[in-house]
Amino acid sequence: MKFYAAFFLVIVCSTFNPAWAGPYAPAAGEAGSHAIYMDDVAFISWATGMIDYAPGGNVDETWQTPLNALGKAEGNSFDVVSLGDGGMITLIFDPPINNGEGWDFAVFENSFSDTYLELAYVEVSSNGKDFVRFDNVSLTSDPVTGFGNTNPTDVDGLAGKYRQGYGTPFDLDALSDRPEVISGMVDLSAVTHVRLIDIVGDGTCLDGLGKPVYDPYPTYGSAGFDLDAVGVSNGADYPEGEYIPPEVPSESDDAGFGGERGCFINIISLVSQ
Repeated sequence: MKFYAAFFLVIVCSTFNPAWAGPYAPAAGEAGSHAIYMDDVAFISWATGMIDYAPGGNVDETWQTPLNALGKAEGNSFDVVSLGDGGMITLIFDPPINNGEGWDFAVFENSFSDTYLELAYVEVSSNGKDFVRFDNVSLTSDPVTGFGNTNPTDVDGLAGKYRQGYGTPFDLDALSDRPEVISGMVDLSAVTHVRLIDIVGDGTCLDGLGKPVYDPYPTYGSAGFDLDAVGVSNGADYPEGEYIPPEVPSESDDAGFGGERGCFINIISLVSQ
């Protein structure tokens, strides 16, 4: 979130047109939203450790405090760690996250509005080495300016969908048919690591259908995804309301799952530094 332009952003957000609504769950507080409030009784634990913080571009040192991502969500604009353009962080969970009968964990960002959304891929691992990425879709068809808006009903399977204080939930069961899980490389009954990778909002990063993902770009200072916390439920009900699952590739090697597509080049370059 870019604080020096907060007043301007509030004005822009107030002109957002709800007629642009897409097919996915809406913003926090609206009927059918899946946003999970940070004080929800379903939370039983929070991230206990951190590794592999690799900040990307355009993030000031002030915002490079990865320990801010540990423990309970604060729900404010400042107690966060910024990933920067294409940056990443991996959080550790002890005890591990288990695949329950509903959403299993939720990721919190620090957006002050329902439409200023900075997004990130979400991946999980049970050994800290082998990761599998959640399917994701972005229907935002045009580039978003650094002070622009994204309709949350156009986004699914990406962290950062909801405003500060409200987490984006993820259900491990959605990964049960993935080759990495079937082979035993990733054990959904004992997920110990959650990795978040910032999406560079200029369209170079792709969703699970191989289409460009747009979010505010360019941004500076606290650029990229601003992580507040990740909370664990080990299976809880979604808020009431109809849910329409996203269209996703049927093959594990389709766009967005690996190879040369998605935003994997950023990880390689950051880790090698």
